Amino acid sequence: MNPSPQEDLFRKELSKTLHIKELLIRGLLGFFTVISISVTLGIVYILGTEAFRFFSTGEVTIKEFFTSIEWQPIIKKFGILPLLNSTLMTSFIAILVAGPLGLCAAVYMSEYAGDKFRSRAKPTLEILAGIPTIVYGYFALVFITPLLKGIFGSDVVDVYNTASAGIAIGILIFPLIASMGEDALSAVPSGLRQAAYGLGATKLEVSMGIVVPSAVSGIMAAFIMGLSRAVGETMIVALAAGAGSKFTFNPFKSAETMTGYIARISGGDIGYDTVDYNSIFAIGIFLFFITLILNIISQKIIRKYREIYE
Repeated sequence: MNPSPQEDLFRKELSKTLHIKELLIRGLLGFFTVISISVTLGIVYILGTEAFRFFSTGEVTIKEFFTSIEWQPIIKKFGILPLLNSTLMTSFIAILVAGPLGLCAAVYMSEYAGDKFRSRAKPTLEILAGIPTIVYGYFALVFITPLLKGIFGSDVVDVYNTASAGIAIGILIFPLIASMGEDALSAVPSGLRQAAYGLGATKLEVSMGIVVPSAVSGIMAAFIMGLSRAVGETMIVALAAGAGSKFTFNPFKSAETMTGYIARISGGDIGYDTVDYNSIFAIGIFLFFITLILNIISQKIIRKYREIYE
């Protein structure tokens, strides 16, 4: 039956309205995408131009910046290695804490916990992730450090040290690794589990021998994202790791990190447009490229080890 002229007109008007709405939504999505990219490019531009001003003063060379083990702005020594070393130390300690705990929590929530427990545990982890980092900093200072002093001795552990800061950062990134890991494990098809059970495998064998290897790309991505978060953490290291750059591998000694130095210099004690002040932009763009490299590695790992299921 042919539609009446009124029905045909109504369909055309409806199609036109839907087309306009679709164009509007597409335009808004494109606009916000351009805004996000522009903000990122703007950050890189500002960091790059200010870092160029730092190196163009002639008081520091790129070679000295990346090879010297002294960071003493007062005597014009700008070697990034002490700050980089302490940053990597705190991040490594954080991963040692958060990695095993996060993986175990993810396996438990995915394979062992019931729906009722899982529905309560995930929001609790999200609350833990939402605690302000300054709280973790004071927690490291008033609880973790005294605990380390009681275990290893007050003459061994300084009041400010990278170990307590790293442990606190590990607690901070633990929910991130646990949540991302649980999502990766839950994405493994249940058919793989049932096939393993049909062959007589135990719960532990299925979890560690089938599910975890099948989700290895997501788990490794969670670890790298946690590491990236640890590298960029500021308030915890500013409060608990100490000030003053030291090239040391002793986690019980104080050592300033890159983000800790940026936070201290940004406090206003240093004059604007001085070499000391501009150094924070050189450190900032260096941190940017570290996190960028970590994200690129994460994406490559996901693409390389991703399991595709029909």
